[in-house]
Amino acid sequence: MNQRPGGDRTTAVADTPRRRDRPTRREFLGYAAAFTAGLGLAGTVAGCGDGDVPVIRLAAGEVGGFYHAFAQLLSRVAADGGLRIDPITTAGSLENLSLLAAGDADAALVLADSITSNQEPPPAIGRVYENYLQVAVRADGRLGSVADLRGARINLGAAGSGATRTGEKLLLAAGLALSELTITHLPLREAAEALLAGRLDALLWAGGVPTPALADQRLRLLDLGALTTPMRDRFGYLYDPVLIPAGTYPGSAAVQTIGVANLLVAAAGLAEQTAAALTRLLLTRAEALIPAEAAGTQFLTARSLIGTGTVPLHPGAAAVYREFHG
Repeated sequence: MNQRPGGDRTTAVADTPRRRDRPTRREFLGYAAAFTAGLGLAGTVAGCGDGDVPVIRLAAGEVGGFYHAFAQLLSRVAADGGLRIDPITTAGSLENLSLLAAGDADAALVLADSITSNQEPPPAIGRVYENYLQVAVRADGRLGSVADLRGARINLGAAGSGATRTGEKLLLAAGLALSELTITHLPLREAAEALLAGRLDALLWAGGVPTPALADQRLRLLDLGALTTPMRDRFGYLYDPVLIPAGTYPGSAAVQTIGVANLLVAAAGLAEQTAAALTRLLLTRAEALIPAEAAGTQFLTARSLIGTGTVPLHPGAAAVYREFHG
């Protein structure tokens, strides 16, 4: 089994125990070199705007979610790095990967476990933040665990979101068959409204904390801590035990849950100089790239950005990390 690399975190809600047999930074940078040699890419430039400033079409996520907020911040500071970033509102990771493959986006934010099955994953610019799996139910309801959802009506993220795939894995790890539930795929805000109105029993969201749409005291989060090991045993190393501290949401108790890393990935043909400029932006403007929904684990340092697992680094990004970190 491949092991996930570690890395420094600028802010940590809960640290995952270090593992001795993970790949080294040198091995990661080697992945990028091998990737480039294998494809023989010279690199093509993203679309150009006024004054030939490279334009990066960034597939983001739903309004009100972490991806959308991060993309907006990245767009605001891009001019300082000689770029223009145009965020694209999407349903999330799976749609983002489709846009990237079709040539309709130059970069995308994706959950790490949304791309592990791809035979040729898109090259990564870096690992940026941790997403938190959050299963919300009504605060006055009887549901106390994921296992209690048998026969329930649950929303597993919008169609095209990474939460649809991760949510199914979570339910299976809890011993539930998908056929035992009524599953819908509404956007987050609609799902939260349906849950409060009694049209749903639960919703699953993969995002930052706190997520504004879930900050209603009539909602509470289920503790997912007992499912971290079953998730890792069944589906691989990408799932981390993390803590959502008490008070993260109004009046909320501390909740153990599961974290999945977010990756910023790029089209394989993105010019190396454009990928390098985007990477420099992450490294030099980290303080301006922390959305309110990113109160949890962040990876915006050279040592931790390169921790993209088996997803190769874009050659332009790898060159910048060598410059910053040796």
